[in-house]
Amino acid sequence: MFTGIVEELGELVAREELADAARLLIAGPTVTSDARHGDSIAVNGVCLTVVDVLDGGRFTADVMRETLNRSSLGSLQVGGPVNLERAAALGSRLGGHIVQGHVDGTGRVLARTPGEHWEVVRVALPAALARYVVEKGSITVDGISLTVSGVGRDGDDYFEVSLIPTTLELTTLGRAPVGTVVNLEVDVIAKYVERLLQR
Repeated sequence: MFTGIVEELGELVAREELADAARLLIAGPTVTSDARHGDSIAVNGVCLTVVDVLDGGRFTADVMRETLNRSSLGSLQVGGPVNLERAAALGSRLGGHIVQGHVDGTGRVLARTPGEHWEVVRVALPAALARYVVEKGSITVDGISLTVSGVGRDGDDYFEVSLIPTTLELTTLGRAPVGTVVNLEVDVIAKYVERLLQR
């Protein structure tokens, strides 16, 4: 489990394509400072298992084809920045919201509207996920816990989030241009409530 509070902006150093998976080599000195084989690290909101911790603050992780197909990790290029977060520790503060690291789908940045001290980012999302997104609710975008500031439909279903200077400076979403594909994880509680009501 994660909280959606990005600890570090890392980098994809290398990528090895396998038959039905990929092995990623990622630089992240902060998240590797206490990492061990088998630990979980969220990479752009995708929960990955550490295979090896290497010198220079780097780690490797295997990503199966299902994850490559369902997330933006499939198109992540060497040299690209990534949001990194270690799994939450029992007893630590829950600064964001409950994040599983299980991507529900991808969205696309539709627009960016700068303000004096923040920026509003509009993101298109699949219709199947739109019902789980509510104004003032939580959503995870590329591993970042964000509060939904608006929802709507203008051709595509979309939601808006308002990014503070810290988020703009320290995460990939701060510099993602219009058209960028982002990983989305909706609030897990909404999915469980829906399932229970269906029964």
